[in-house]
Amino acid sequence: MLINILSYACIACGIVFWYWGTWPLVGNRSLLFKLHSLSVADTLGSMAIIIGLLLQISHEWPLLVLALIALAVWNTTLGYVLAYCSSDANHPIVPLTRAEDEA
Repeated sequence: MLINILSYACIACGIVFWYWGTWPLVGNRSLLFKLHSLSVADTLGSMAIIIGLLLQISHEWPLLVLALIALAVWNTTLGYVLAYCSSDANHPIVPLTRAEDEA
């Protein structure tokens, strides 16, 4: 009984994350901000849904754990690709440094 409640809560939380990430698309922010918020919310929502499914159908744990790992790896990689593609070719992406390191 408790496992079912926890599972449905994870699935509902995932659906809320999906809608929460979709909402900034109607705003006036930049395209990259919209893509970032959408991809982060989509990843978290999908992971929450997969965890909820893992609690419901635990005999499928290898496939569901593989799906969790794939979500984490591919969505992180996609974020880096988007950042690289959106940067100016003459100004490559450099890591931020603190002000006292430059002085």
